[in-house]
Amino acid sequence: MTPAALVTKPISQLQLAPGSLLTIPNVSWNEFETILEELGNHRAVRATYFEQTLELMVPLPEHEKPKEIIGDIVKTLLKASGRRYEPFGSTTFREPGVAGVEPDACFYIANYQQMMGRRRLEPGDPPPDLAIETDVMSKTTLDAYLAIGVPELWIFANGKLTIYVLQQDRYTAVEDSPTFAGLPLAKWIATTVMRSWQVGTSQALEELDAQI
Repeated sequence: MTPAALVTKPISQLQLAPGSLLTIPNVSWNEFETILEELGNHRAVRATYFEQTLELMVPLPEHEKPKEIIGDIVKTLLKASGRRYEPFGSTTFREPGVAGVEPDACFYIANYQQMMGRRRLEPGDPPPDLAIETDVMSKTTLDAYLAIGVPELWIFANGKLTIYVLQQDRYTAVEDSPTFAGLPLAKWIATTVMRSWQVGTSQALEELDAQI
């Protein structure tokens, strides 16, 4: 019996429906870099890589509203406290040979001065001080964030915010954000996202501004 020929197609030809998560094992670091280059910067697909496992995910449309709202809340709180920042959106962060991850949103706060004017990341750049995820999270994604060393990670899922901080080489869920100590972030964010579906994003943010 003649062995079946392997079928090879560019990753960019994959048609993934919103909400899809595709896991591909045994992907080398060079292959991961090649796939990112093939996919390009303007794409719906988000890629995560950790120790030869590649995950490709297409967010649901309903994922976009919480992502934008949480990012706006972070900016509002930073401005209210007089702190400077640099937002880096869904930039691909890498630990060469090991991990790559693309947050929904991220911010440089303590290291904002070092990152001002950066058009692309350079070797030796620190990870963002705060990263935000508002969709499906897998162990691969968490392991990638851990390898890259992001000190604070927010995950918004099922209407709830969970705050993780990097402590002793692992992520620990905490009630209080080190970045915004003493503020009821989980309550504010959950309420504002819920209200945005009821009264619209602008009014929901205005209601939060009034509380702040």
